[in-house]
Amino acid sequence: MSHSEKIKQRSIAFLERSHDRSRTMLFLLFGTSLLIALLLFPNLLLTVPRYRVGDVVQKDIKSPKDFLIEDKEATEGKREEAIRSALSIYDLDDDLSGKLASRITEAFEHMRNLASAGKPGVLQDQPNNAGNDQALPTGVNAPPAETISPHDLIWKEKDNFENMLGIQISSDAYNILENANFTEAIPEQINQLLGTVLQNGIVANKQLLLQERDKGVVVRRLSSREELSVTNLPKFYSLDEAQIAIATTGREVIKDVGFSLRNLIIDMAQRLTQPNLTLNKRETEERKKKVVAEVKAVLTQVKQGEMLLREGEKVTEKDMLKLKALEFETRREQLFTSGVGFVLLFMMFFVILFEVNLKVYGSPTVNNRDLLFLSLMLIILFFLGEVSTSLATGIAGSIPYSMEASSLFYAIPVATGAMTVCLFMGLRIAIPFSIAMAFVVAFLFENRFDMFLFFLLSNIVGAYWVRTCKERGTLIKAGLKVGLVNILVVTALHMFKGSGLDLKLVWDWTFGFVGGVSSAILATGFAPVVEMMFGYSTDIKLLELANLDRPILRKLMLEAPGTYHHSVIVGSLVEAAAAAVGANPLLAKASGYYHDIGKIKKPLYFIENQVGSENKHDKLAPSMSSLILIAHVKDGVEIARNHKLGKAIIDIIQQHHGTTLITYFYEKAKQLKGEDTVKMEHFRYPGPKPQTKEAGLVLLADAVEAASRSLENPTPARIKGLVQRIINKMFLDEQLDECELTLRDLHEIARSFNKILTGIHHHRIEYPDAVAKIDSGTKKLNGYSDKRQAKSSQDRPEEDQEEGKDNLRRLGMS
Repeated sequence: MSHSEKIKQRSIAFLERSHDRSRTMLFLLFGTSLLIALLLFPNLLLTVPRYRVGDVVQKDIKSPKDFLIEDKEATEGKREEAIRSALSIYDLDDDLSGKLASRITEAFEHMRNLASAGKPGVLQDQPNNAGNDQALPTGVNAPPAETISPHDLIWKEKDNFENMLGIQISSDAYNILENANFTEAIPEQINQLLGTVLQNGIVANKQLLLQERDKGVVVRRLSSREELSVTNLPKFYSLDEAQIAIATTGREVIKDVGFSLRNLIIDMAQRLTQPNLTLNKRETEERKKKVVAEVKAVLTQVKQGEMLLREGEKVTEKDMLKLKALEFETRREQLFTSGVGFVLLFMMFFVILFEVNLKVYGSPTVNNRDLLFLSLMLIILFFLGEVSTSLATGIAGSIPYSMEASSLFYAIPVATGAMTVCLFMGLRIAIPFSIAMAFVVAFLFENRFDMFLFFLLSNIVGAYWVRTCKERGTLIKAGLKVGLVNILVVTALHMFKGSGLDLKLVWDWTFGFVGGVSSAILATGFAPVVEMMFGYSTDIKLLELANLDRPILRKLMLEAPGTYHHSVIVGSLVEAAAAAVGANPLLAKASGYYHDIGKIKKPLYFIENQVGSENKHDKLAPSMSSLILIAHVKDGVEIARNHKLGKAIIDIIQQHHGTTLITYFYEKAKQLKGEDTVKMEHFRYPGPKPQTKEAGLVLLADAVEAASRSLENPTPARIKGLVQRIINKMFLDEQLDECELTLRDLHEIARSFNKILTGIHHHRIEYPDAVAKIDSGTKKLNGYSDKRQAKSSQDRPEEDQEEGKDNLRRLGMS
């Protein structure tokens, strides 16, 4: 693949990554802004000043538009009037008279048939063999049937007659009916009396009916569903009145029968009387609800510009109706537009703030994980602020010490977000996050500029004082400083409003200081949680990891001492270089200590751990040797994950060789199999290439330190040449293309490496017992060997070149 094709592929890959990152960023920003908008409602909407009845109006309030005010009391009065005017529904069973007449006629007809039949009957206790399947034996005559007299038969049917009528008949009354032979005139007269009262209407509870006398009722016939409004309610009989009417009518109408039978007819008609007009409660309630629903609200129109409240006046009930109506109208119209506007404003604010900051001033690459972390911190801190605001409002109303809710607002630990973000992403990201946090939280206080300013300054100073946090006590100290700054800001705001020294200012001081301290305490608690969730590593954790007494480093020292010594030197190299190029020295140092921990699994396959002249790779094919070398990266990543070293260190372990070529075994394979049969890709590390400054430093330091061991005479000039050759080689091999190291940084790195390596490989004087027998005639005891004097970097340029090539070949063994 040509160089131009490689550049084209890298450009395409970069554009794809940028596109994915931008899409993810927009998605997270939209989701975050939408969620905050939901949490912020109803504070998101512009509201009118809130007063209670009896409060003094602070300033004039005019109507911004025409709107209508509902007079709820008048509306409720109209509804109650509608309920009172609604007519009750009574159901009239106009078929009841016919049903009773049919039943009475049938009962008397049945008894007349029995009285006139005169047929033999069967005793009640005589077994009836009718229907018996077994015939009587031959020659055996059936017993003669006994006959029953009509009198006995009529009395035997007394119970049945009572059931048919639905009333009880006394024995004397039954005798009278028997003597009258249950004549047809009796049921006709009873039905005539019943029909008279039922036609008029009999109501079960006339007292309840008469309560509707003023407006009347609706009588609905059940047979035809015909409805009729009736106002003459006294005309309806109660049950007692109906019985009296029957008695009166009976005495006048029934004249051709005896006294006893007439009284019996009247008595039976009275007892058979029952109401046929009943209140339908369900239908009545439904019609009342319908009437209430049809009542329109009583509205009063307010014109645009009309004065609603005047400054200095007390708020009345009527004023409250106007304010509530105005607030309702405002919210109803602003609900959608304000929500969309907030989301767009929030997204533009964040995009402009962070993108300008990142592109103009430069910053470590912000990936999707970082964006998710920032979004979650913003949401969590905003929710915490909203809950704290609600609690402050509730607490202030229950403490009788002249404490206002506005004083408690200063205790909201908003600075926790900026302090936590600074711990993991640095001050460059924490500052714009502080601005964004203050911008969002200000909406909780109806866009008050003083609260925005307070939270902004609190966030910025909180982030500033934890920028170099290397121990947890620094967080608490930063919290105390934030508390003191809060006191100063609160005092300035108090004086700006024209207020003097009063009790409220003391409360403001107290809770402003509490807000700073509580922010530090929460940040201390958030830090380990964020480390576990997102794999971040704070300087505090990096200091702990850089302790050489950690178990994994002690194991490396015991099982792979050469690798351990190499790693310690790499850690020193990258720590100094990181400080020179603006990288994180602690992360670089810790990564240098752990970058080769994968060699623990097979330490003797790496030349720095081999003792004597035996080399295990002499018995292996070059391809197998390269696989063993490549495997130490994968093994290191696995070990790092098991020991929870953090994502930053794990990434550097994975990237510290990039896609460099294992030159020694590649050349050896070409010698054994031929140049055409060996593919270079099989002898390269899988990568990825270094993505950060720290990863690039470890890659360079690893190669430089390994090569410096092979220098036969490590003079400063030779070390400088070696460092420059290796840096150039890595640069030309495109291993540094994806990290943020510039050419200026590479010069600073080379200068730093030269200084450290020169100090490590400095010359030492030889002690007298080591040179006692040197020929005194030709040599002086000057602390340098003849060999070193003869082979200076200036006298042996050709040898230096050959030695450099040999060093590059040896890089494949480390």
